[in-house]
Amino acid sequence: MLGTYTVILITVPTREEALKISRDLLEKKLIACINILDNVHSLYWWKGKIEEGKELLLVIKTRLDLFEKVLESVKRLHSYEVPEVIALPIIAGNRDYLKWIDESVEA
Repeated sequence: MLGTYTVILITVPTREEALKISRDLLEKKLIACINILDNVHSLYWWKGKIEEGKELLLVIKTRLDLFEKVLESVKRLHSYEVPEVIALPIIAGNRDYLKWIDESVEA
């Protein structure tokens, strides 16, 4: 069971975009849960200079085998030229919670 689950992090510029992406992924049963964290202060390199701005962070729980489908949906809906979509492994977790992830996403 362990090693098959992931947390995906995505930054977005607006609450509207966060909700649009969240609902799309949930309706497609690609994710079990998504948290939207407001007021993320981001500094980053973009086209040769340091940029700074306010973003929202999406924290997604799903299975690793669904990552490519999540990425495809996010790239279709996201307004950034190069959206941040990174997956981190869940190396351990409450087995009941991991089972809930399995029950919540597509088979």
